[in-house]
Amino acid sequence: MDNGGYRIADQYATYFLTFSVVGWMDLFTRRECKDILIDSFKYCQEHKGLMLYAFAVMESHIHLIASADYKSSGLSDIVRDFKKFTSKAIIHWIQDNPAESRRDWLDVVFKYFGKYNPRNTTYQLWQQDNCPKVCLMPEFTMQKVNYIHYNPVVAGIVDIPSHYRYSSARNYAGMDDVVLDVIVLDYGPMVGYVPDWKLY
Repeated sequence: MDNGGYRIADQYATYFLTFSVVGWMDLFTRRECKDILIDSFKYCQEHKGLMLYAFAVMESHIHLIASADYKSSGLSDIVRDFKKFTSKAIIHWIQDNPAESRRDWLDVVFKYFGKYNPRNTTYQLWQQDNCPKVCLMPEFTMQKVNYIHYNPVVAGIVDIPSHYRYSSARNYAGMDDVVLDVIVLDYGPMVGYVPDWKLY
């Protein structure tokens, strides 16, 4: 459940989701923090029934398209567990890493947001709202896939989507060197829309 204007109503439908860091802080400039997210996604895929179709880990947020296996407890539970685990793991990494120059500042920020959120005891890393949008139509879904993959291009990180390592653009381009397996969507000409994979 989200406290914003949208919520995951159907626990087994496919959704476009956004997980954002409190204060939109550029937390995922650190490779170690990105790897914590990737490892947690893998665990959710293998043990919790997460079905992942597209993703991009940006500096302050994650975009993804996902659903839950019918044998699982549903997408809301998977998202809750993912956020809970990654929040603790990332905060623990920051506290135990003397090379993190922003450690004291991040500690203050996470405590500030946690103080005013009754759902947290001390720290808050993720914003509560996941901004879920159900993917019912192929055209809408593929538009979101391309939106996700072009985020690093728009942000000026890379010139071509598949050059960004922490994104499923590499999966959609047919590359072997990927950080995370996804279920590649291809609706093709049946909806009159074929993505230009050459751009990847």
